Parts: sequence; structure tokens; C-alpha cells
Amino acid sequence: MKHDPDAAGLEPRQLERLSRHLRSRYIEPGKLAGCQTVIARGGTVGYSEALGVADRERGTEIGDDTIWRIYSMTKPITGVALMQLYEQGHFQLTDPVHRFIPAFGDLMVRQRDPDGETHLVEPIRPMTVRDVLMHMSGFGLGAMTLRNPDGGAAGPDSFLDGERDLAAMCDALAQRPLDFHPGTQWAYGVSTDICARLVEIISGQRFDDYLQTNVFDPLAMVDTGFRVTDEALPRFAACYRRASDKSLKLQDDPDTSPYRRQRAMLSGGGGLVSTMADYVRFAQMMLNGGELDGVRVLGPKTVELMTTNHLPGGADMTEYALPGGYGEVGFEGMGFGLTMAVGLGPARTAQIGSVGDYMWGGMASTTFWCDPAEELLVVFMTQLIPSGTYNFRGQLKSLIYPALV
Repeated sequence: MKHDPDAAGLEPRQLERLSRHLRSRYIEPGKLAGCQTVIARGGTVGYSEALGVADRERGTEIGDDTIWRIYSMTKPITGVALMQLYEQGHFQLTDPVHRFIPAFGDLMVRQRDPDGETHLVEPIRPMTVRDVLMHMSGFGLGAMTLRNPDGGAAGPDSFLDGERDLAAMCDALAQRPLDFHPGTQWAYGVSTDICARLVEIISGQRFDDYLQTNVFDPLAMVDTGFRVTDEALPRFAACYRRASDKSLKLQDDPDTSPYRRQRAMLSGGGGLVSTMADYVRFAQMMLNGGELDGVRVLGPKTVELMTTNHLPGGADMTEYALPGGYGEVGFEGMGFGLTMAVGLGPARTAQIGSVGDYMWGGMASTTFWCDPAEELLVVFMTQLIPSGTYNFRGQLKSLIYPALV
């Protein structure tokens, strides 16, 4: 990708430090097969570098059109899709989800008494559209198993193989008690898949068709979707996992990947593949307030609504996350908007950055963030499971912000 650090207001010597860090700490020791980083500021790409390879077994080089599994970086795209329908007046954030999915009108909450006994109670209020956009629906991690038709464990890629579509998943969820009262706690799980189902119901289109027509085509995101075609296969990266001996093991071979097939489950929470070129366009659209190259996808105030902390009282996620819960970012100093985390400032996050930067990541260690105060976006692509193996976002922030001039 063409880049100009001076035009983007970036210090080249500090960017060289970033390159050395990734190369010496991760690529040369074999902790990563390869990675790709792009930094843009003021709409100009100031840094673009690929290190290592996309496929260690085949020696495939990394390009701007290398196809990566973005997993949970699908979520902000799903959020944009649903908020487009908000802009058309189809719902308010406070509307109950059962207005569109009637089976959710009879949900109960599993409550544990001090003596350890559990029983079912009615929710203190209905689950709202904002709840599912915020992972505050009441469905916790345990509900992830319902992506699978057999209810099996939800390991890497497991939900990609199932025959259950979004409608059937929601039908199954409706038979399951909530883990907490809607709006009272934050738990990563299937909430964004419910958002994808809402897109289908409100628009009358299948989720992949809606995204293609209303997000990918307008933004010229030519390689983003739910499957990798035969033609695109040579550009599809391999995915790796960190084994117990800390070595790198092949987790998903491009040739036999579930992404090679059309699947019933069009997961709004983690089903997409994309490229660096495509995701930079998506992030730049968000940073521009919903517009890119003269094409408007969302209104500026809608983007502001999505990237505002909606946690009650301006709290951070430490106050609302379920004990032992997981998210693609740390909880301290991080608020949550509509499908993405929102930074509450360096003093609260204990990280360099700006108040109001927003971000998310994916299961294969991909990450992105946008910093409106600095007109800055960063996208990092790699393929290593699990995403918590290394704190890439924290390290990248400490290396990139000193380059701003």
C-alpha cells in the first residue's frame, strides 16, 4: 500500500522502531508466521508494512489483498448495518428485541440464591436493541454453544460448520434462560449474532446480501465476505495456534478451511474474512463520520452515537463485565459503545492515546482502532489463536503514538 509518513504527520525513525519490534520479537523467533500493519492519519496512509508470510507451509507472501479471518472485527460492520436501519426509522435503541423476534418475549433469567440454589425469574425489563448492540443482552458465553446444531463446545471455527442459520439460532436461544437481567452486566457472546438477525428481519434480506448491497459495494470492499472463492484461494492466509509448548501449529489450512464453503450461519459476531485494503476503507469511513470517497454509509451523528460510551454512569467495563469474562480489549478504563469499545482516556486506561478512541479485535489476534482526536487509524492483521496470547494493541499504541508529529 502506498504510504507517505511525512504527509501523514508521522516520524519515520519511530516507525522504524515499530518495524524492528515486530520483526525481532515476533517474526524472527517464529511466534508469528506473518503480520501486516497500516497506519493512516488525516486520510493519508503513513505506514504500511508486511512482515513474514501469510502461509508458512506454502511460503505465500503477504499483500494488501491477502485475505485474513477477522473474526470479531466483524462486529463493528454488523453494528453499522443495523444502525443504517436505525437511520431509516425502523426502531429506537430502547425498543424491545421481542418486537422483532417474538419468541424473546418469554425469556426468563436464571437466578442463583445465596444458598446456591437456582430458579427462574422474569427479567426486570425486556432485552432492548441497545442491549444486544452492547453485549448486555443477558446471554453469556455459554450461549455460544447454540451457534452449533448439536450444542457442542464453541471452539475456534466451530460455529462455521453448523447447519443452523441465524433464525434457527435465535429460536434455540429463546428456549434458554438468560444468565443475567438485560442491561445489568456485560458479557461477550452471541449478542451481535442477534443484531445480524435483526438486520435480516427488518430489511427482509439475508444478512450477507444486505452487507454486500449496503456496506461492501458502497465502500468498494471487494474481498470482504463469508467465504473464500476458488479464485481468491491463493490469497487466503493460513491460521495458527499457540501450542502448549509455545510453538506455532497450523490451526486452519486454507485449502480445507470452513471459509471455503457457503455456510448457513452468517455470523454477525465473527463470520467475515477481509483484507487490509478493505478494512482500512471501513475504518476510514468510520473516522470520516460515515463517509468515504463521496459515498455516505452513515450520518456523522450516528457514528458519534455508536462510538460514545453507553455504559451507565460513564463507567468502564470493570464495573459491568461478568467475573471471569473475556473481551477483545482490556476492561480497565474502557467503556462500550454500539459493537465496539471506547477509551475513556489515558489516565483511566493506563495507556497512551486519546479520550474517545474506539476499537475492537478478533480471535486470530487482529485489531484496529480509530482516534478521532488525532485523525488516526491503525489496522493490524495476523492469524494467531488465541487473541490474548500477546497484547498487540497495547504494544502498538506505545510504539505508534510517539511517531505522531
